[in-house]
Amino acid sequence: MPRPANDFASRNTKPNWPKISSLCEGRHPELIPLLADQILTIPGLLSQSVCKIYVKFLSNLPLTTTPSKPKKDEALRSNDRYQVNDAEFAAQLWKATGLERLITSPIIDGKELDAHRLWGGQVIGLNANIRIYRYREGQFFAKHYDDANNVLFPDEGVPSAVPAKTTWTLLLYLTSPATGCLGGDTVFYPQAPNKRERTPDPVVAQLEVGKALLHKHGKDCLLHEGLAVTKGEKWVIRSDLCVSR
Repeated sequence: MPRPANDFASRNTKPNWPKISSLCEGRHPELIPLLADQILTIPGLLSQSVCKIYVKFLSNLPLTTTPSKPKKDEALRSNDRYQVNDAEFAAQLWKATGLERLITSPIIDGKELDAHRLWGGQVIGLNANIRIYRYREGQFFAKHYDDANNVLFPDEGVPSAVPAKTTWTLLLYLTSPATGCLGGDTVFYPQAPNKRERTPDPVVAQLEVGKALLHKHGKDCLLHEGLAVTKGEKWVIRSDLCVSR
């Protein structure tokens, strides 16, 4: 099964990202399971105001359209993207949104969970590799698996950087049907434990302004796809959870 196409080389110039700390104060988002220990969402992690500001800001970045023909064993995807290594922005997303608290002390359905077991290690923050995706009408991401990666945290070139690895994908949705974006949902395809059992129904993560989607990647990643956008634009900010290695 195809893997995701490699993201283009990171750009050296870091954008002057809009600040999000003051716009996220007073919010109390929660982890909501779509599939236990595998797919989680955080509705309202980003406010509608933040999302609106960011869509306008990201629209002015130099986006690059993905190649029309993927390399061997890479999944077909059609979108426009921007990529940059920015540890400071990753830290802003981690702390200012309240994500750090939710991840390091996870509570689901009123029960406090073992963070080390859930996330696959001691979580230390978000991957500095920030990816911006825009899907226009007709664009999509075919079925694929997300790879885990060994990285340096907070980033390469930092004298105090420590070895880390990524364990979960983080997607932040900035648009939804409420903003005129139709289609574009992320669909996961769980497998049956054995051939005698029925294949589980697909799990659908619907677009919602400000929602975060977290799903396990690497060897435990579920086959998934991003459905085609049928109207409007789908905007996503992508990073990953990093754990010590």
